[in-house]
Amino acid sequence: MESPAIPTWGRWREAPAVVFYPPHLRKTVAIALVVGTILFCINQLDVVVRGDATAVVWVKSVVTYVVPFCVSSAGVLVATHRADSGAITTGGRR
Repeated sequence: MESPAIPTWGRWREAPAVVFYPPHLRKTVAIALVVGTILFCINQLDVVVRGDATAVVWVKSVVTYVVPFCVSSAGVLVATHRADSGAITTGGRR
């Protein structure tokens, strides 16, 4: 049995299908959880444990997980980008 093709994108409107492709999404969410948790522990854990967490601290905590998700999703997009046949390549040649 043949495995399904990994989605690629050439136009921005195709990018969400690549980012939300289940195998990609599982990996980017896992990366966000691991990296986000490490960053949360470094940056916010002491404030939360002390009981001094404000709404701003909780917003920062959410952003702490969103940023690694965006970065890993950007990596997926770079790896799956389909170059147009008329695009200029490195060196300025078509």
